[in-house]
Amino acid sequence: MNIELKKANTEEIDLIHQLAVSIWNDHYPEIIGQEQVDYMLGKMYSFETLHSQISEASQHFYIILSEKNPIGFIAVEPRPNQELFIQKFYILSNIQNKGSGTRAFEQLLLTYPETEEIRLQVNRQNFKAINFYFKLGFTIEKVADFDIGDGYFMNDFIMLYRTKRKSA
Repeated sequence: MNIELKKANTEEIDLIHQLAVSIWNDHYPEIIGQEQVDYMLGKMYSFETLHSQISEASQHFYIILSEKNPIGFIAVEPRPNQELFIQKFYILSNIQNKGSGTRAFEQLLLTYPETEEIRLQVNRQNFKAINFYFKLGFTIEKVADFDIGDGYFMNDFIMLYRTKRKSA
């Protein structure tokens, strides 16, 4: 399976939104409930929010392509000291468990060769994703809860990946 990352621009906002709605509605209702899924999709994946993040370059979005077909997306936030924060990393449910996530992560590492540490947040009940990140070499750095408004919380692990460059 050939996986590549294509840098997204504001013209791909609709595609990112469609992928997010499909992925979130397939995966998250059993973890956080449909009401919170709807709230978070409205908050994090509205046209305005995505447009702001992409056009202001606060996050770098990449469409994950498999044989030129979009299967997911990654959004990263470069931080000081060769750190990268993965804000979003999603692959369509029917494509998962076939190596595409691992290959997408490998492409991300190639895209940011100077990176020494990568962090991300993952819901503490999202066992499938947590195990995937463990397989990549992430460790749990800390537990954190984030109030996201309207009585909703994200109960997450902060996970850390150290590149070979940092480990050496």
